[in-house]
Amino acid sequence: MNQLRTWGRYLIYLCRHKWYVFTECYKVGIFVEAIMHDWSKLLPSEFFAYAAKFYGGDYAYKYFEVEQRFDMAWFYHQRRNKHHWDYWVNSEGQALPMPAKYVKQMICDWKAMGRKFGDTASEFYETKQSTMNLHKSTIEVLETLLRK
Repeated sequence: MNQLRTWGRYLIYLCRHKWYVFTECYKVGIFVEAIMHDWSKLLPSEFFAYAAKFYGGDYAYKYFEVEQRFDMAWFYHQRRNKHHWDYWVNSEGQALPMPAKYVKQMICDWKAMGRKFGDTASEFYETKQSTMNLHKSTIEVLETLLRK
């Protein structure tokens, strides 16, 4: 029963996040991305690890196993979703240009996360910018959109 409660709590969070992203994407006219955002989080390879990491209750695994499972789920998520800058880094570590619609979706994702954590997309970018491997054209588009 505890496991079902954990999964349910995560599913509620995920639906709320998808709704917040949808509303932000709708404002900037990227409708397909609004609907498709984070669908991969419903796949077993992501869902159960995310639920265990953020809502606990995965009693069959020790803490370090939950962390390992989440790291793998996060890796899958970044590789499946074009709105993550990590998707656009090739195997040699070279950043590739992100199409503008995915930069917009990334910003919408940051705005949606800001509703939960209380910061803005610009604040998130300022905080994380040094850890991001972005192509110079992506930076130009991103910073232009964030200033609007």
